[in-house]
Amino acid sequence: MADRPENRVFGKREQQHIIIVASGDRVRHMTIRPWMMALAFCFIGMFTIGYLAATSYLVLRDGLIGATMARQARMQHDYEDRISALRAQVDRVTSRQLLDQQVVEEKVEKLFQQQLALTERNGRLDTLLNRAGDAGLADEGADVGTLPATQEPLAYGGRNDKAAGVRAIDRLLGREAAGTVRQAAVTTLYYADPGESAADRTDRMFSNVTLSLKDIERRQLSRIERLTDGAAHTADAIQAILASTGIDLAQTATTDLATDAIGGPFVEPETGNRFEVSLGELDTTLSRLDMLRGTARRLPFGNPSPGGDVTSRFGNRTDPFLGRLALHAGIDFRMPVGSEVRASGSGTVITAGRNGGYGNLVEIDHGDGLTTRYAHLSQVLVKNGDVVESGEVIGLSGSTGRSTGPHLHYEVRRDGRARDPSRFLLAGTKLSAHMD
Repeated sequence: MADRPENRVFGKREQQHIIIVASGDRVRHMTIRPWMMALAFCFIGMFTIGYLAATSYLVLRDGLIGATMARQARMQHDYEDRISALRAQVDRVTSRQLLDQQVVEEKVEKLFQQQLALTERNGRLDTLLNRAGDAGLADEGADVGTLPATQEPLAYGGRNDKAAGVRAIDRLLGREAAGTVRQAAVTTLYYADPGESAADRTDRMFSNVTLSLKDIERRQLSRIERLTDGAAHTADAIQAILASTGIDLAQTATTDLATDAIGGPFVEPETGNRFEVSLGELDTTLSRLDMLRGTARRLPFGNPSPGGDVTSRFGNRTDPFLGRLALHAGIDFRMPVGSEVRASGSGTVITAGRNGGYGNLVEIDHGDGLTTRYAHLSQVLVKNGDVVESGEVIGLSGSTGRSTGPHLHYEVRRDGRARDPSRFLLAGTKLSAHMD
């Protein structure tokens, strides 16, 4: 290819690059232009850069993957450590809650048992209080020491029953109004000292409930002791009055026990519980009082002629018919003919009718060898075998038999021997202040 002539005006002529390809007789040529060269260099550069980048990636890939995996492993370990710490914290909190719950349940169990014991005691105490009321014993603390009624079940079987027990204890202490559940307890928690922990508040509440229950028990014991002292004082007074008439109380008590038909094997009394001991003492004292009063009602301490004047007393006197000294075995009451004559005590009629100098006579057996005679009656209103009560009308006064005028001849005999009726009448007057 001949060179082109130089351009004298524009300087040196631009050279063109030609590629010639010969194949046999065929010859081909290709002119390489500048843009083609630039494109080729760009392609080669891009290929070189891509190759180097791919080579670098292949070389560094394992390190990057390892670093990423190590980072992920570190993060996983960190999370596992945090989870373990949180789990341990949860376990500690759960364990603490379980321990607190166990302590609370034990306290509720204890309070529930105390409430059950007080409820049972209250039922037993009510029985004795009714007996004491029937016996006429005044109790200034009538509203002290008794438990308010509760509708909560008393059978204990689990946590629900413990909650019921707590509600019953709240109602027991008057802390729960109608339709309000544990209102005072919630109020206490809301208005407690902010610096006070929940455990301290719980302990304080349980302490208050325990103190309240103990206060109820103390007041119950105080009430029992007051009633026991009152019953013992009354029983001692009745016993002293009965003893003044010569009544053998030991024999009377034996007779009453035989009549009551009671018994059973001997068992040592409970001595470890003050309440049980006090309750037993009250029961024993009330039983003793009932026995003495029963004896007093049965024996002839009543007046057969209420309001009648005594015209002749017991003892030696001049016989109105013979004019010489003789024993007057009873006392005489001035009574108009037809006046009511009353039994001085309960018993069984053993004589009813005519009996020599007594005229129309009624004789009553009061037990323990004691009998009473009512003589000179104008009319007998009972018959042999009749059971009469104290104060019951048994006849009408008159002047039958060995008598100078209408009156009632009244005798008291012990084992057939005449005793002074005035002692029994005086004892009856004193006993009236200690009977029902």
